[in-house]
Amino acid sequence: MNRAFSRKKDKTWMHTPEALSKHYIPYNAKFLGSTEVEQPKGTEVVRDAVRKLKFARHIKKSEGQKIPKVELQISIYGVKILEPKTKEVQHNCQLHRISFCADDKTDKRIFTFICKDSESNKHLCYVFDSEKCAEEITLTIGQAFDLAYRKFLESGGKDVETRKQIAGLQKRIQDLETENTELKNKVQDLENQLRITQISTPPAGSVTAKSPSTDIFDMIPFSPVSHQSSIPTHNGMQPPPVPSRSNEIKRDLFGAEPFDPFNCGAGDFPPDIQSKLDEMQEGFKMGLTLEGTVFCLDPLDSRC
Repeated sequence: MNRAFSRKKDKTWMHTPEALSKHYIPYNAKFLGSTEVEQPKGTEVVRDAVRKLKFARHIKKSEGQKIPKVELQISIYGVKILEPKTKEVQHNCQLHRISFCADDKTDKRIFTFICKDSESNKHLCYVFDSEKCAEEITLTIGQAFDLAYRKFLESGGKDVETRKQIAGLQKRIQDLETENTELKNKVQDLENQLRITQISTPPAGSVTAKSPSTDIFDMIPFSPVSHQSSIPTHNGMQPPPVPSRSNEIKRDLFGAEPFDPFNCGAGDFPPDIQSKLDEMQEGFKMGLTLEGTVFCLDPLDSRC
């Protein structure tokens, strides 16, 4: 059985499931910033990002700028990055979009995670400096991811593939119904042509019915009780029957006929919600990798 996350050493989770499900775990840290990376996972990927952001912070620090402090709120709904005083949300990283999380096993302060941006779909690496709790924060994100993945499965995430198959069956049924309707219309037209041919060719010895009288324009007078079949056209052919509106096929939210045997046609998810479920399924399927690694590779990296 595939796990939703992976880590090099099996460690006990830090918090109770209720703390992350019904509330959130707050942490204070310094935010070094975020930068775009090419890959969703990899130690070398985050190591390069950390070095890049640390170097940029050294330059800003030499110019008198301080590293901004932030508050992290971690729960099964994501990782929020807030301004500590105003509580303004600066970034909201959903867990199914977080693919890699690592902490510095020597420094004990630096931790980072890679998250796919919801607007640009680019992979961004977020880097933080905490007070000797980098590993705890990393494990908390891992626990929240695990709980969120389980909750997703329990709330119907397993049915995403089934719903896709049902939608495909609904489309197939719609195509078959359309083809069936067209065949019925063709059969009806052939029956009408055959009936007209039989009427226009009387048996031998029979008396030909007198044509209805015409007006001064050589047209048959209109009669509200006359039947359409008694009004031949100029070539003796009868116009095709007009389909009744009551026979129109009702469509569901997918544009398909309701799939009664499974009772899920009209009650299926709208396309925007379905795409969200698909996105969450793909994110959780990719999984979250937790790693402890070394980011401080030279004297410049020893302090932020």
